[in-house]
Amino acid sequence: MSHFKSLEIIKPEDIPNTFVKAWNLKDAKMLASIFDEDAEFINVTGLWWHDRKSIFKAHDYGLKVIFKDSELSIRKTKVKYLSDKIAVVNARVHLEGQTSINGKNAQARNTIFTFVVHQKENGNWSCASAQNTDIVPAKETHIVDEEGNIEAVDYSSNS
Repeated sequence: MSHFKSLEIIKPEDIPNTFVKAWNLKDAKMLASIFDEDAEFINVTGLWWHDRKSIFKAHDYGLKVIFKDSELSIRKTKVKYLSDKIAVVNARVHLEGQTSINGKNAQARNTIFTFVVHQKENGNWSCASAQNTDIVPAKETHIVDEEGNIEAVDYSSNS
């Protein structure tokens, strides 16, 4: 039996809303509760967690260290139903207050969350997989230089 109490999530767009609420409360247990036991989660840097316990552990650390003074807000949500019981939920999210590091102040940033959700037998919705992607304005892709540093680039400005 899981130590994560299931929340009542009655529609797909409740998933990102609950994620944001849990984040702002710094409640990693609530955040993890929206995910299936065997859920997948990929963060903005490509770190990949393969179950609810790992998702909890990563966010518990992150909310205490990296994002302890942060706040998330949803700017836009779009739901695409793949069937009556499966949907993809995209949410444009704004992050402020990330912890500064090595003398670098963390500025506000925007991301796109993609949640693959399904309706369970009890009618609640749960997340099977999520990915968070940073939005890098006016850039098309990333390039890795000879030293292994990654940089967002725009090829159209090079022509």
